[in-house]
Amino acid sequence: MLQFAFYGRVSTEDQQDPEASKNWQLARARALVDGHGDVVREYFDVGQSRSIPWKRRPDANRLLAALREPSRGFDAVVIGEPQRAFYGNQYGLTFPVFMHYGVGLWVPEVGGAIDPESEAHDLVMSVFGGMSKGERNRIKIRVRSAMAAQATVEGRFLGGRPPYGYELVDAGPHPNPAKAADGKRLRRLHPHPDTAPVVVRIFEEYLAGRGLFAIAEALTRDGIPSPSAHDRKRNPHRCGIAWSKGAIRTILSNPRYTGRQVWNRQRKDEVLIDVEDVALGHVTKMRWNDEKDRLWSAEIVHEPVIDTETFERAQTLLAGQGRCRKTRERHRVRRPYVLRGLVRCGVCDRRMQGQ
Repeated sequence: MLQFAFYGRVSTEDQQDPEASKNWQLARARALVDGHGDVVREYFDVGQSRSIPWKRRPDANRLLAALREPSRGFDAVVIGEPQRAFYGNQYGLTFPVFMHYGVGLWVPEVGGAIDPESEAHDLVMSVFGGMSKGERNRIKIRVRSAMAAQATVEGRFLGGRPPYGYELVDAGPHPNPAKAADGKRLRRLHPHPDTAPVVVRIFEEYLAGRGLFAIAEALTRDGIPSPSAHDRKRNPHRCGIAWSKGAIRTILSNPRYTGRQVWNRQRKDEVLIDVEDVALGHVTKMRWNDEKDRLWSAEIVHEPVIDTETFERAQTLLAGQGRCRKTRERHRVRRPYVLRGLVRCGVCDRRMQGQ
């Protein structure tokens, strides 16, 4: 009788209870090996996207490490569903390791152990890897399409941290009956009584001719907490009330202050970790989208802090400063600070800046 190690995976994108998912995958694996042996080890990754390679999934990596041990305690590995275990070309990168250490791989879709010499088995596993990739892409398309419609047509707040100057208030029960039954409710943006006037002040001073740094210094001098200091619970790693030019620019660039919902200001790009070792997979990088790719709600959906004309005037000024800044940077000789990038604050661990 053989001894088997079970491997399975579930992630947040699968929208399943991890415990229930593990139980049905394990039950399917045990049904396959029934009469051939018992499952003696279990490896199950929770919250790991299928696109992450085996070496970067905690339990999958533990399983790969166990393969190298002569006293591993199992003869073969059985999986409950190939689409959850292998994504894209992961099977082609992983199965040779199993073969090298003489460990079999059992899959329900082939009715037992994979035959390394079988072209049919290799084709089936490649197809399931492609199906897994296609399924993930379809999920992404459906989610993005739904969010785009909710933002532009319904003007719905889609979650995340409210912009400085706003707070979240209740907007009624969730329109999805299942979510409403769970007690989930919609939320909308509402001007914060303390910080909304600060946003108005920033726009007024900027349009009056004050620079970003001058505005930041004035706010700090007046003892007004910066956005991170105002929302201390979400920023426990930062200290002090000092404003920065970046915070001022972020506020001046945020179109939500006009009362319209805006979505797709940022996107997630998957970037190769190492172009010389594609098997390591990708990491997700947040990138800013161009103005033309951002989606605005058709109507004003929450109380504005400033009017649209004021916002557009500020954008015109910012665009002009941006062009001037790029020209200055081409001719700027950077100061050779010998400790550049090395000195950090002992309280909040942020890099120190030289002026």
